[in-house]
Amino acid sequence: MRLSRKIEQALGLVIALSLVIVFAVLLGIFSRQTFAEGDEDATYVAGEAKYVTFYDNGEKLTVKTDAKTVGEALARMELTVNAGDKVEPEMDAEINADNFYINIYRAHPVVIQDGVTEKYLMSASYDVRAIAREAGLTVYDGDEITPVMNTNFLEMGVANVYRLTRNGGRTITVEEEIPFAEQTVKNYNLAPGTQEVQQLGEMGKKKVYYTVQYIDGAEVSREFISEEVVKAPVARVVAVGASMIEMHPLTASMGVNRYTVTVNGSTVERKETYYDLPMSGVMRLVAGTCGVSATYSVRADGAKVDADGYVLVAANLSRYPRCSVVETSLGPGKVYDTGGFAASNPEQFDLATDWTNRDGR
Repeated sequence: MRLSRKIEQALGLVIALSLVIVFAVLLGIFSRQTFAEGDEDATYVAGEAKYVTFYDNGEKLTVKTDAKTVGEALARMELTVNAGDKVEPEMDAEINADNFYINIYRAHPVVIQDGVTEKYLMSASYDVRAIAREAGLTVYDGDEITPVMNTNFLEMGVANVYRLTRNGGRTITVEEEIPFAEQTVKNYNLAPGTQEVQQLGEMGKKKVYYTVQYIDGAEVSREFISEEVVKAPVARVVAVGASMIEMHPLTASMGVNRYTVTVNGSTVERKETYYDLPMSGVMRLVAGTCGVSATYSVRADGAKVDADGYVLVAANLSRYPRCSVVETSLGPGKVYDTGGFAASNPEQFDLATDWTNRDGR
């Protein structure tokens, strides 16, 4: 359904609402709802959400909708998108702002004449060079595309007709996409392990210039000349939940680290210390119990880690049994050991490091 039909429906709704409003005023129960400021042709859709304006080949309609995406908004308004039509932003784009705009470009018939060859297509573009490329034609710099009179309505219908004139061009300009990068940032307000997209990525665009060699009108090779960025890509930013303790990790110079964590729904204060002893005996003892290798290594920052990369941790075994995976300020750890501290402070962790002996053991 096109916007013209929707506007007719909206006008009918406005007339009906006007009668209701007059009646409500007489009864003293009138409650006011307003349209979008400055949009005289706006209508209202129930639901507290965002104002969205549709532009459909010169026709305009503003509604208030709680639709999440462009595609959902079009479906709710029963605005059909046919093959060849173009929608900006794309159908899966999120409606993430008030006064959001959606443009619908309707496909129209076009004929491109290239010598004795005619290419017929439906295109939503009005850039004749872009249309020629859609038709599968290579357009060289210096070539001309001019409108000509449609003299054959029986075959071409109401199509716009253009003639491509080859002028012996030796260069070509191609518009290419630039992929966007993905950035990951830590967010200490998100639960560890969870992710949230903070910024949608957008492809960039660049113009690439080539020297072209062709024989008898057929391209045989092209050589890169230069490129020009038309639109820089926008990185996709993903926030990853992180723990506050990562901000203040235990270090060799800070022998005691204190922070609060949530354990089984309760907030507890944790104390972290470190020790430097050979861990071979401990790892051989727990290898069968925990199903891990008896070997361990020293990480670049001096933390001792098992074969899977878990920091070796000593803890109160009644609270944290051997093989338990725990969170530490040096990253994920696994409980393999215990110590005398565990009786007096059952929430304390002792982390195995190589910070004092520096012998890699």
